[in-house]
Amino acid sequence: MPVKNRFAELQDEITAWRRDLHENPEILFETHRTSAMVAEKLQEFGCDEVVTGIGRTGVVGVIKGKSDSSGKVIGLRADMDALPIHEATGLDYASKTPGAMHACGHDGHTAMLLGAAKYLSENRNFDGTVVVIFQPAEEGGGGGREMCEDGMMDRWNIQEVYGMHNWPGQPVGKFAIRPGSFFAATDQFDITFEGRGGHAAKPHETVDTTVLAAQAVLALQTISSRNADPIDQVVVSVTSFETSSKAFNVIPQTVRIKGTVRTMSKDMRDLAEKRINEICNGVAATFGGTADVTYIRGYPVMVNSEEQTEFAAAVARSVSGDCDDAPLVMGGEDFAFMLEERPGAYILVGNGDTAMVHHPEYNFNDEAIPAGCSWWAEIVEQRMPAA
Repeated sequence: MPVKNRFAELQDEITAWRRDLHENPEILFETHRTSAMVAEKLQEFGCDEVVTGIGRTGVVGVIKGKSDSSGKVIGLRADMDALPIHEATGLDYASKTPGAMHACGHDGHTAMLLGAAKYLSENRNFDGTVVVIFQPAEEGGGGGREMCEDGMMDRWNIQEVYGMHNWPGQPVGKFAIRPGSFFAATDQFDITFEGRGGHAAKPHETVDTTVLAAQAVLALQTISSRNADPIDQVVVSVTSFETSSKAFNVIPQTVRIKGTVRTMSKDMRDLAEKRINEICNGVAATFGGTADVTYIRGYPVMVNSEEQTEFAAAVARSVSGDCDDAPLVMGGEDFAFMLEERPGAYILVGNGDTAMVHHPEYNFNDEAIPAGCSWWAEIVEQRMPAA
């Protein structure tokens, strides 16, 4: 079954929604305009229930099928938030908010799920219930976690949940997916080394924190090269190195480093945290200083369920004729929290030859809309076929 004709008919309308969202980006949980627009559309479509304020600014819509003999309830999730990036696309519908931009395509995700909700509300050609989930704060705020903590899954008895993300470099409208671990856990570390500051001309009278911290930065790379099983992925990246003095002739009293850890398994995540503490405290002691290590766990590994992944791939093939094997992605995705609560799957849809996500020249490709909407709709109609 190829792309649904209805979405070809709706493409201009859905594109207009998407470009309006693109022009008015909102960050983290501040998706007030976006959430209001989504809720208004869902009410216009005739959803059986529309609830706002889930996970602070999240929106949930409930659409009942023509029948409910199956008792099944499926959740479909799209993210709504933008990024704190200054847009450089030059588009006539570019962001009107300085320092904020839809640089990851969440405007497209939201518009596609709205398009699917409109179609499903019109036809209701399924046996069961679909819950459309519009989530804020995917970009570092943990909006998915907050929606789950608000009891969303139990409140609507959601049994399976599906998500989608556009993917630059993948042909437009073509899909890719993988079972099991897919997106990485995303943790942060913040470490302050303290020594004994002094004059740069008298290093023997100091405990030089710049040397100490530099040794620690290099030693942290041994987590990947010497502690991790070579077939188990881990990335440790130091991204900030800040000294307490900016003078050219002062050895600073303290140095602070910050960075991120990406892992694909719980065991590797535990090992990375343990070794960061051991390495930094050990290096600091070797040079006569101390280390204050803060390790913050962020999003967990996003794990696709086997059965639901097979089904999602079959639906993708029915829409676009094929579904590729997706690579492991060391980026994070807080859909992981929903997949920890319910079985489900997350798929990538091609955005074509565009700038990568999180780039100031990125733009969601509106030509992907019919395929994305069709996949959402087919997930519902094939998983809960009309009685």
